[in-house]
Amino acid sequence: MFRCRLSARMGWLLCWTIIGCGVSLLAPGTARAEASKVLRVGYQKSGALLLTKTSGLLEKAFTPLGYSVVWKEFPSGLPLLEALNGGSIDIGHSGDAPLLFAQAAGIPFQIFAASNPSPESTGVVVPKDSSVQSFAELKGKKVAFSKGSSAHLVVAQLLARDGMTFADIKPIYLEPPDARAAFEAKAVDAWAIWDPFLAAAEVEGGGRLIVNGAGLSGHREFYFGRVEFLKANPGVVDVIMAALADTGRTAKNDPKATADFLAGKLGLTPAVMERSELRKQRYFAQPMTAEIVNEQQTGADIFFRLGLMPKAIRVADIVFKSHTSTP
Repeated sequence: MFRCRLSARMGWLLCWTIIGCGVSLLAPGTARAEASKVLRVGYQKSGALLLTKTSGLLEKAFTPLGYSVVWKEFPSGLPLLEALNGGSIDIGHSGDAPLLFAQAAGIPFQIFAASNPSPESTGVVVPKDSSVQSFAELKGKKVAFSKGSSAHLVVAQLLARDGMTFADIKPIYLEPPDARAAFEAKAVDAWAIWDPFLAAAEVEGGGRLIVNGAGLSGHREFYFGRVEFLKANPGVVDVIMAALADTGRTAKNDPKATADFLAGKLGLTPAVMERSELRKQRYFAQPMTAEIVNEQQTGADIFFRLGLMPKAIRVADIVFKSHTSTP
């Protein structure tokens, strides 16, 4: 278990910190009166919420508040957002680009937190024996990435930086497992991807990094909820953010143990996960700031200028405003 492996050095302080935070938000006796409330959380295996799920921190925080917690796993951000739109989950997380497309599509959600930036955790790799040394040299070549993903946004930013458009490359839209197979078979010239898949390409997939996300997207994890759920349960935000903060502290306290745990969950080798975790800062959770909103707005404007979104959007319109009400 994540808790057993990572929290031993810190005792049970983390769990009691969360419980204490939760109890302080609730008037005495309210938990028993609201025992029927359910918090449905959508998570991805590559995100911090997997660690939070395994630790049981949310259950320990919300059970005294009268909530039960239900977890639902998704392969990526877009399906998770579609489930939120359909009303089957209340809270979720995603990288930057899926949120932009979801907002443009009119999905009703609000972002209440963002992780630390981790631009070194995303990049573009080419085969080690490739003659390509820079992104600009990929003009006219096949570049694989997942459509609507954070890698899509990284490619868009790199193209803009080098004075190119998507017409200057041959985009090959593939999800990570298929992209890795195509990359290793040399069916594509380059692969834009995020960790831990980026680390896998470098460590055991014959990949050589030519550029990472430094100076581009912050490559953050964003946490959000259905508008109606947050309106009815605004106090859950503070409790979730406290749990994510403890998850981040525990993970960063012993990145090797975190890597070993995630390796088993994701079916990757410990060596791959260690490379990923040692450079990963995509933990913790902070309220949305003007700087973070501007980062997201830059990505939205790029996608709109490239004709990849049906309309212009204003990211500030979907930022959750209150962190003070009780559950």
